Amino acid sequence: MIEAECVQLLEGEVQMVDTPSNSGKGQRVARCPKCFVALWSHYGGAGAAVSFVRVGTLDNPERQAPDVHIFTSTKQPWVQLPSGVPAFAEFYKPAEQWPKDSLNRYAALKAKK
Repeated sequence: MIEAECVQLLEGEVQMVDTPSNSGKGQRVARCPKCFVALWSHYGGAGAAVSFVRVGTLDNPERQAPDVHIFTSTKQPWVQLPSGVPAFAEFYKPAEQWPKDSLNRYAALKAKK
């Protein structure tokens, strides 16, 4: 997750696709219009101010290891999650997991909405 203003599309365009979510708020997924790979999402709770970037779409995805695993209830049994990284069957409460700086940045973005 990062402030949307920090996301830079280097070439081409994206196709925004409205997608339902379990929260009922939905999400807008930015997809490549040629191959339909998801690049980032804007979830209903955060709106367009926050981009949930798919790390696998970055030039150097190995630089950003996960700090939490979510929706593990649907992971395949052969996927092994690393020990020492929090894992949740569904989502989690950010206030219980995020560093204070991240919570402050998120609150500032929500205030701009």
